Amino acid sequence: MAMAKARALVIGEALIDIVPKGDTTLELPGGSPLNVAVALGRLGRRVELVAWLGRDPRGQAIEEHLRASHVTLAAASLGAARTSTATVRLDATGSADYVFDLDWDFTPPSALRDVAVVHTGSLAVGIDPGAPRVVDFFQGLKQSSAPAPTLTFDPNLRPSLVGEPAVLAPRIERLVAAADVVKASDEDLRYLYPVADPAAIARAWASAGPALVVMTRGAGGALAFAGEISVDAPAKPADVADTVGAGDTFMAGLIDGLWSQQLLGAAARPALRAMTESQVLVALERAGAAAAVTVSRPGANPPWAAELA
Repeated sequence: MAMAKARALVIGEALIDIVPKGDTTLELPGGSPLNVAVALGRLGRRVELVAWLGRDPRGQAIEEHLRASHVTLAAASLGAARTSTATVRLDATGSADYVFDLDWDFTPPSALRDVAVVHTGSLAVGIDPGAPRVVDFFQGLKQSSAPAPTLTFDPNLRPSLVGEPAVLAPRIERLVAAADVVKASDEDLRYLYPVADPAAIARAWASAGPALVVMTRGAGGALAFAGEISVDAPAKPADVADTVGAGDTFMAGLIDGLWSQQLLGAAARPALRAMTESQVLVALERAGAAAAVTVSRPGANPPWAAELA
């Protein structure tokens, strides 16, 4: 597969963030997988999003947002009774929390022609009825006898929605074992394993199947494990407006950083498994630079490629 013609397939929720602004509110397209897809589109990658939208004004706003960032919306995405929402609450530091009104289902795509990477995560793997279908599809790609695209996963947990750790952890572990690349925050790992050291969990995950596991630590930067390699990358300096979409932009930047080194796609799986420390650092640098732009401006507003040139 020519990498220039390859595309990313992103699976998961797309919704409207209802954001307070003074005495009023803004309605902005959001959702972790949507943000990943938008960031990849802005970085110049061909990308398709499989989501779950209503045929309503909020769904139309999401479609327009995707088109503006060069993201294709899969036809099977338009089956919801309504478009989901997340009401954003910001604390004094600009850190975001969410209250959700969510509807999620998933119809697997019939073909993966030209797909170099499949990404999923967040509410898409935690909310029924769609979540079990996503997990089965993701695992099925790994277990297929046909060459599989690179599989990437970001738990990006929302504790108020996805259930207790003892119930959720086995599902997350199934996805980690199937994935080639995993990104998780230290907060995700603390929620899933309250008495364990998050870095130790990330290292254990790297031994469970993935070629690369990255743990983000906000302003503390990122810690990556790839085989016997560990890389500790500091966060990029930024004047923080808020953190909305920062982790999603980091995930997209990580994918883009691996893509630029020809480490994605079925044919590149041996190269991904043999990554060097310098290759890991290149990907982390790209991810960190992209996230630094996003946190410097309000809302989930990932950078365009020219902004990182």
